[in-house]
Amino acid sequence: MDPQDFSIDALVVSPMRRYGGRPSDGPTPFDPVAHPRGEHPTTVRVRAHKGLVGDRYFGTRFTYASVTFLATEKVRALEGELQAGPFDPTEARRNVVTRGLDVDALVRTEFTLDAGHGPIRFRSITPANPCAWLNEVFAPGAHQAFRGHAGIRCEPLDDGQLSVGPARLIDVRPLSDEELRRRVSNAPLS
Repeated sequence: MDPQDFSIDALVVSPMRRYGGRPSDGPTPFDPVAHPRGEHPTTVRVRAHKGLVGDRYFGTRFTYASVTFLATEKVRALEGELQAGPFDPTEARRNVVTRGLDVDALVRTEFTLDAGHGPIRFRSITPANPCAWLNEVFAPGAHQAFRGHAGIRCEPLDDGQLSVGPARLIDVRPLSDEELRRRVSNAPLS
């Protein structure tokens, strides 16, 4: 595989759950006093098998899903399909928002990327399913329309750093059926 250049458009590192309860009640407002660093850093530290430092999924038992990726292009396609928008891709609440990378094609692979600070390997076992909140934050019908296009969930396999800006996909290795079965059977149920 030849290396592929792309960009990281945004990072979302949230220390709190913003989409909880009923979607019709609206998202929980972000509290800048409690979390002065905000949710959209330009650089974030990645810890192997733990996730993104500062994110609410950091160090939880859901290591296989501790980092999520989404392609901006999928959000733009959603705008066209729903004849609505423009939508802010960060409202999908994925950690790494990319441009120029077919994120959904990376599910069930181990891939390596470099955002200018050295290579970091990630393992993706499952797609990231959309939630009903998308009907509130994007437009009615977004939840259904985004199925199969909502990105991927990953486990970082190396420590490193990601930054907004140019990045490179260095390597992609499909996971074997045996490895997928083993990882899925070992994943927490809830």
